[in-house]
This record gives sequence, C-alpha cells and structure tokens, in this order.
Amino acid sequence: MYKHCPLSPFFCLDRSVEMKQEYQDLILQTCGASSLRVGAKIQTLWSGYGEIVRLHLEGCGRPSVVVKHVKFPEEAEHPGGWNTDRSHARKVRSYQVETHWYQNYSTNESCRIPSCLAARSYGDEMLIVLEDLDVAGYDQRRTSIKDKEIKACLSWLAHFHALFLDVPPEGLWPVGTYWHLDTRPDELEAMDDAELKAAAGDIDRVLNDCHFKTIVHGDAKLANFCFSKSGLQVAAVDFQYVGGGCGMKDVVYFLGSCMDERECEKRVPGLLDHYFTELKLFVKTDVSFNALEKEWREMFAFAWTDFHRFLLGWMPGHWKINRYSKQLTKEVLHKLKQ
Repeated sequence: MYKHCPLSPFFCLDRSVEMKQEYQDLILQTCGASSLRVGAKIQTLWSGYGEIVRLHLEGCGRPSVVVKHVKFPEEAEHPGGWNTDRSHARKVRSYQVETHWYQNYSTNESCRIPSCLAARSYGDEMLIVLEDLDVAGYDQRRTSIKDKEIKACLSWLAHFHALFLDVPPEGLWPVGTYWHLDTRPDELEAMDDAELKAAAGDIDRVLNDCHFKTIVHGDAKLANFCFSKSGLQVAAVDFQYVGGGCGMKDVVYFLGSCMDERECEKRVPGLLDHYFTELKLFVKTDVSFNALEKEWREMFAFAWTDFHRFLLGWMPGHWKINRYSKQLTKEVLHKLKQ
C-alpha cells in the first residue's frame, strides 16, 4: 500500500447545496429529465472557486449527473497565501480551458473521461454538467494504492499520451500542467535554492524543445482518478490544466502523488517499463517508438526536477520535497553543466 493522498473530487461530502432555478432548468432540458434533486456537495473547488455537486434526476435515462459549478469569488482563499491577480487570472483561464476541453476533445475506453452533457457561462459563474462516473462503474476512490492500481493509472496515461501524440493543443494551455514556469513567476521568485532557480529556464526549455509532444492531463494525481471495483479500470477527471507537452510530466506527477521517496527509489524503474510497454501498444505505427522512448526516458529527471522547482517556491515544507527529488535535481543540474 502507498502514501495517503488528498480526497478525490468525487468523494461525497454530506452537505446539501442550493442551485439557481436557471441552472436547474438547463440540466433538466439537457438530460430530458422531468425533475431533479440537488444532492450532496462532493467538493469545494480550490481556493473557494465554487463547488462540485451530484444531482439526482427523475424521468430520464440518467439517475444522476455531476455538476462543476464555478463561482469566481470576490476574495479568494488559498492555503499557501498565493492570492494575487495573476493567480486569479490563471484559475479563470483554467476553467475556460477545461470547458473547451470537454466540448471539443474526446477519448476512448482505454483512457476514459466523463462525457460532457452541457457547459455554459453566466457572467462570473460557469456550469459544466458531466456524466456521473459512479453510475458508469467507476465508483471507487483511493487514498492509498496497490501495485495493480498504480499500473492501471499509468496505462491510462500511456493510452492518453498515445492518442494525442503530435496533436496540437488548440484552445488548451500551450504548455500543460499547473506548475509550468511561465505561469509561476511568483513562486520562482520565492525560491531559496539559487542554483535551481538560475537553471529553471534551461530546464523548461529542455522540456519544451522535446521532439515528441502530446497533450498532457496536467494534474494527474491519484485523487483525480476514479476506479472500478476491481481496480483494473480507471477514468480521470479535472482537466483545468490540460495542454501540450512531454508525457513524462504526467508520469512524474502521478508517481510522486502516491509513493514516498523509498518507494520511488525501489519501484520507479519497473513502473516506467510498464508505462512504455503500454505506450508502445497504442502509438501509431508511423512513429519511431525507440526514438520516442529514448527521448522521454531522458526527460523523466527533467520533468521531476521541474515540479520540484515549483514546490520549493510554492510550499517549501511539502512532503514531496524529499531525498528522491533532490537526487534527481542534482543529476539534472550536473547534466546542464556538461
């Protein structure tokens, strides 16, 4: 079993919420339902930017839907104190990107996501109506994880990255992930590690200059995966930071979200082998897979160090700032000097 992680966006909290009649009418019309009941709040969105709720429907083929209701606050709350205009603009853009993703992109059963039933903006509020993955059979959440479940998530990522290999991220973040350097100048400025701070731009360039690019989920932590009862099938949610980039960014972030430093040291090589085995099965035949694997394996340490750079500025006491991350960072800084 592996390290505990934050609650999934689809854990159900026992708090009922209210919803404007205008929004209820949209959902009734979209689903062809005769009535609905607003159920429990599933989660409050990061920094108080709204909530995710489950709605129970009558008179249609869907027993329920999940609604992501974004409400831009007059004054945001942030656990790390990063309440700036830049932070607000980034979050607003993230919800616009997520809406565009659900409306314009699709995957398949090997990298399952919820279907988007409707999306609408109402001034400073946004509504995304999604298929309820619980009903679709992905009703399990994990705060600790077994080997088969880690591999199921890595398979999802491999299939996702293969599906979108060489696909331009139109309407998405040009460079995906929520920690991308260009969107985090405040956190870079706050860093105490002078050597890594000075190398941050070079690390970013190495990752951006990858020959093989795909679309990355951008926030592929354990909490954003929903599991089947067997744990062998997964679906993913939360596409606010989906965009272009090297697939290793998702892989390192996922592995770091569910394993501590000792587990990483022991397990990462075998888990990377599993990811690339799965990737090879789904990459198009006209792609030089050997070249792709060689490049992305070389990018692994750079991608890990890139996220480590973000953490050092954002939350220096974070548990992910550990021996494994520091060792990879040391190796990357040494490579950059050669």
